[in-house]
Amino acid sequence: MNIKMVDTVGQYQKIKTEVDAAIAGLLEKGFYIGGAAVKQFEQNLGKYVGAAHTIACANGTDALQVALMAIGCKPGDEVLTPSFTYIATVEVIALLQLVPVFVEVHVDTFNIDVADLQKKITAKTKAIIPVHLYGQSADMEAIMEVAQQHDLAVIEDAAQAIGADYTFSDGTKKKVGSIGHIGCTSFYPSKNLGAYGDGGAIFTNDAALAESIRMICNHGQKTRYYHDSIGVNSRLDAIQAAILDIKLTHLDEYNTARRWAASRYDAHFAQVLELVTPFCAANGRHVFHQYTLKVLAGREKRDALKAFLDSKNVPAMIYYPVPSHLQTAYTCYGYKEGNMPHTEELTAQVISLPMHTELTEEQIAYIAAHVIEGLQ
Repeated sequence: MNIKMVDTVGQYQKIKTEVDAAIAGLLEKGFYIGGAAVKQFEQNLGKYVGAAHTIACANGTDALQVALMAIGCKPGDEVLTPSFTYIATVEVIALLQLVPVFVEVHVDTFNIDVADLQKKITAKTKAIIPVHLYGQSADMEAIMEVAQQHDLAVIEDAAQAIGADYTFSDGTKKKVGSIGHIGCTSFYPSKNLGAYGDGGAIFTNDAALAESIRMICNHGQKTRYYHDSIGVNSRLDAIQAAILDIKLTHLDEYNTARRWAASRYDAHFAQVLELVTPFCAANGRHVFHQYTLKVLAGREKRDALKAFLDSKNVPAMIYYPVPSHLQTAYTCYGYKEGNMPHTEELTAQVISLPMHTELTEEQIAYIAAHVIEGLQ
């Protein structure tokens, strides 16, 4: 059976007519950078997320870097973030000569532990970057309360969770990316809302921050050739904006398909004691960018399962085998093995199975059968 970790081609075939027409229209007009397509997508995406201001940019990593620049971080400022994340979250902190302070995560949700977060705050702390890992929202109400107490900026890394909901204790619901002072997302092709190339976006409800972000993304200029601040060159191509605007109308449908696939996996693994299926927090609505199992026996058994699946041409990935605080590039910050036991345990246990909008019941059953066989 031909199974893909992510089936972007199958998804494209269903919207091919719309996408091809949109691309052809831009090519015929010669519109490639900025313009109406980008503005329209920004407006529609902002409306969907519930953010007053949306600024499209070149990729999700740029989105995080620009966000840190916009809040006025200076070298030596500390930024709190989980170690259990894709390295881009940490990379931008280091690139700006800020200090990443790693925070533990919950072993069930994989998201930042607010109790540990509070312990790590110092006089040098400037910001918190919670990561909505694998498609599930971090506990944003608690995070925002801590941030308010200590006058800290919150930058949401929503690269894996576009469309996910978070419910506050009063029943209010918001989309991730619209809750913090700034939200960031990625349109890498495998994402729930994926482009056919790179792309990203930044959200905020603060008009002054929005103006600063837009300027930074455009070489620090508001008026052409008049540069008021240090900026970068981070733009979303018009063609990608047009594609994403079409796919945005299908995003809820895509996320529903992912939740269905996750429920079918759950059913197959319900009686498998060696595995823990994804936990879904009551105050969030998971969008399953990844379907990630925990292999309770640990790294050796997990790695053997991965090797077995590889031998059967069943794709699987380990996100992520080494936590950020133990990566060679970040040893200068003084962390050692044992500093973050929950995070280190999870990186020895997790394995992600194929997850995309085109999965069928037959494919899921085939994958699950091989996972169970590989554990024996």
